[in-house]
Amino acid sequence: MFRKIELYIVSLWLLFGLVMIKEFVVVSYHFEWSLKGIQNFIIPNILPLVALGLLLLSSVFYFRFKYQLKGSAKLPKIIKKIEDQNYEHLTFLTTYIIPFLRVKLEGRDLLITILLLIIIGGIFVKTNLFYKNPSLALLGYKLYKVDTETATNLVFISKENLKLGEKVHQIHLSDNIYFVKK
Repeated sequence: MFRKIELYIVSLWLLFGLVMIKEFVVVSYHFEWSLKGIQNFIIPNILPLVALGLLLLSSVFYFRFKYQLKGSAKLPKIIKKIEDQNYEHLTFLTTYIIPFLRVKLEGRDLLITILLLIIIGGIFVKTNLFYKNPSLALLGYKLYKVDTETATNLVFISKENLKLGEKVHQIHLSDNIYFVKK
């Protein structure tokens, strides 16, 4: 369950980065290293600083995910049927990330945006859609809908191009979702 939540947070790193850029306030070109100077920088930039913190947290989650994928895999399975599902990455980006950038991130709108992200995250985790992650696409991961000799309707996530008849080693992520490597 935590891996799903972490991957959902990783999927939002684009949003965090764009919020930092959109909301950053340049207070003065002459920054002072004093309590007043630091306050003058931090107070108008709380939202971009929180977004930076979340961006760093999502980076930690991604590198932890990457480390976990180096673990041992189960016995290989042979791909009997395969469909490219890479378009799924874009559905998340266009449906959730882009519209949030049009919202004014202050007051009630900020609260509603945060609540919506939490609700969407809950839905993605509960329905196992956490793998539809544009961040993983940018990092070179591909999605495939696959049937093997023992199971059907599996979702394989791989950095490699997969083909019919290939043997792959899988690491279970959740239910029918696996990270695979040749």
